[in-house]
Amino acid sequence: MDTPSSITAHLSARLRELRSGSGLSLDGLAERTGVSRSMISLIERGESSPTAAVLDKLAAGLGVTLASLFAAREGADASPLARRESQPVWRDPESGYLRRNLSAPGFPSPIELVEVILPPGARVAYDTGHRAAMVHQQIWIVEGGIELTLGDETYRLAAGDCLSMRLDRPTVFRNLAGEPARYLVALATDGRAGPTGAKS
Repeated sequence: MDTPSSITAHLSARLRELRSGSGLSLDGLAERTGVSRSMISLIERGESSPTAAVLDKLAAGLGVTLASLFAAREGADASPLARRESQPVWRDPESGYLRRNLSAPGFPSPIELVEVILPPGARVAYDTGHRAAMVHQQIWIVEGGIELTLGDETYRLAAGDCLSMRLDRPTVFRNLAGEPARYLVALATDGRAGPTGAKS
């Protein structure tokens, strides 16, 4: 797994790059996302370990997916192959959930793949505000099971189940079992402005 310091350094640089590319000031991004200016500044300086919920709010305000924050900038010379040993791995400091970016870093593609391991009893909630781009997501359970609440709808997902969803409502992931749940997340961004949403 990547060291916390290396992931923190990557996130700080990536957030600054995306914010600058969007022409947003710290105050502008704070207003758009509901994340305080001081928190964004701490993250950009590598002095804070943000939770998944905070990162998702920032990603939504920047018009990218959460997975994009862990990826490299797209480049014409990027390899289409992502070896397992080079795939970024990050642990959410709040829930302990582990995410691995599977897609080749920097290689242009409309699809992003992420592997998630949700510990027993863990809960991850996303209540993101306005999303600058519509994100479509599918979740395929590999091992174990989860309870996923999407707005007012709740789904119990077991191994082999696949759920398709748009990230346009608050989303909560729960592992109610005594064993870890492992699932694959596939994401595609529409590019057109979307309404309120959250993401895995």
